[in-house]
Amino acid sequence: MKKFEAILNGKTHFLILLFSFLFVSMQSFAFQPSDIKFVEYKGEVVNARNGRPISSAYLALNNSNISTITNSDGEFSLKVPEDLTEATVTISVLGFQSKTLPLTYFKSSNTRIELEETVEELTEISLYKATNPELLVREMLSKKDENYLTDQSLMTGFYRETIKKGWSNVSLSEAVVKIFKSPYNSTKKDLVSLFKARKSTDYNKLDTLALKLRGGPFNTLYLDMMKYTEYVLRPGMVESYEFSFDDPAKINDRYTYVVNFKEIDESDPWYYGKLFIDAETSTLVKADYSLNVDDRDAAAAMFVKKKPNGSKVYPTELNYQVDYAQEDGKWHFAYGKAQMDYVVNWKRKIFNSKYKIDSEMVVTDWQEYASDDWKKTVDLINPNIVMVDDVSGFSDSEFWGSNNIIEPDKSIQNAIDKINRKMDDN
Repeated sequence: MKKFEAILNGKTHFLILLFSFLFVSMQSFAFQPSDIKFVEYKGEVVNARNGRPISSAYLALNNSNISTITNSDGEFSLKVPEDLTEATVTISVLGFQSKTLPLTYFKSSNTRIELEETVEELTEISLYKATNPELLVREMLSKKDENYLTDQSLMTGFYRETIKKGWSNVSLSEAVVKIFKSPYNSTKKDLVSLFKARKSTDYNKLDTLALKLRGGPFNTLYLDMMKYTEYVLRPGMVESYEFSFDDPAKINDRYTYVVNFKEIDESDPWYYGKLFIDAETSTLVKADYSLNVDDRDAAAAMFVKKKPNGSKVYPTELNYQVDYAQEDGKWHFAYGKAQMDYVVNWKRKIFNSKYKIDSEMVVTDWQEYASDDWKKTVDLINPNIVMVDDVSGFSDSEFWGSNNIIEPDKSIQNAIDKINRKMDDN
């Protein structure tokens, strides 16, 4: 059980569910008004061949640190300061050729961006002749100080957390956060402050069960594998994994090795997935991975903190994604997403309840920040935070101001519309 205890200790700081009987807490957050004048552009990114939407496409305003990402429907919203309207925007995503467009191409709505699929055959001739995937991963980890930010920075991010029961959205949390990002060569943890936040929960659909995810924005921030190597790819534990090469790929017009990884010991919940490693610099630029939770008892012990009597709660699927962005030759966390499916079995009920929890965060702006003064002027949140209930913002179309956000997908937008209608009726 030694391996399981090590994993359990590594997970207790995030991705923990709190299951308890119904209670409602109300709290609001103060926020600073923004005087920045901006122009907002909206549209969609689609596959040029078949018109299908492309999710998780990264839009970056060149010569700035402003960026955003498309939602599951391929839709985006990009807010740009008025004095940067002569800029260009680069759109990139795995499997497609990147495209750079002038800002004049974008419209306030219905901007359509078509990306061509990557059809170039990526052979070994295109790459840098790595022949041993384990040695490549070790090199990737050893070059962390060289390839990632070595200065502390202040990042702005947008976080969204949704809980679905069956097909219905029953809880929706959103926040603009400020992240005090410590250098990648430092053991200091990142700090987070909520800049603006709102939440609504429909407790009538929760069977008197309040499902809460502890950790909030930290859940996605801790997916930064190169900052928090202790959670998955610990340098001293590389020999605990099997590695193999998959077909190479291109991300943002850069060649990448694709390395499959899987934990050897499958007696407890175990990680597996893909690492996308830049061929020229051995930098991790993207990772898609999962945690096998076939062992229900072990998975429940790992992730479920509290549950009501007479119930069994366990995860059935856990998937993660992390993406990095480059600025002046250094890489940093840009996007994190966790998708978690859970089942609640009740002793005296014939049918069980199925829940899906999605949390994602995109870094929309950042700047180098050498001072520690910022920490003295804000209220830092605890890594164990449970997002609070505050519905006031959903009826305000200007709630986010000049902050870039992830456009809500259709199912979330429907939930927001229902919230607004209920508030209008009251």
